[in-house]
Amino acid sequence: MFNRPDKSVAAFTIVELLVALAITGILLAAVAVAFNASITNYRENEHIFKTINNARQSLFRITTQLRTGYWVDPNAPNNECSFYTAGGEDITYRFVSAENKLYLITNDDTTDSDYVLCDNVTSMSFIKTLTDDGTDCRSVQISMTVEVGDIRRTVTSAAVIRRNLTVEDI
Repeated sequence: MFNRPDKSVAAFTIVELLVALAITGILLAAVAVAFNASITNYRENEHIFKTINNARQSLFRITTQLRTGYWVDPNAPNNECSFYTAGGEDITYRFVSAENKLYLITNDDTTDSDYVLCDNVTSMSFIKTLTDDGTDCRSVQISMTVEVGDIRRTVTSAAVIRRNLTVEDI
């Protein structure tokens, strides 16, 4: 006698396998799209973080040098700040709006190139408060706006020029 296959044996048909394969493909495609979006978002956030961190470090450097420096040029335009550091260096910080960059310029050495201190700067101002006689600066307020893509952040700082303080100021 021949053994006939039992009709109650469970098995997948080719149609069921194709449907399962199609659903698996759709799910894998959705996971791939989500993963790609996550990687793109991570890269954008990293670029934003680096830009803002660079702006903060630049402001920290400027304010530190201003606080210990002396003779800030009161006649410099609002996009730049020229002064002598505690070490006697004649330097200028200049924002060039056409390039969206903040430069550090060493005025003592004209042979070196200007150093780019910060990129992606869309606006920057150095507001100087003059001493009573108007010949020097008492303090400098700094505002810097950086932009990456659609995100714009403004960081601010202020520095009092300690060497220019008088007894009345304290």
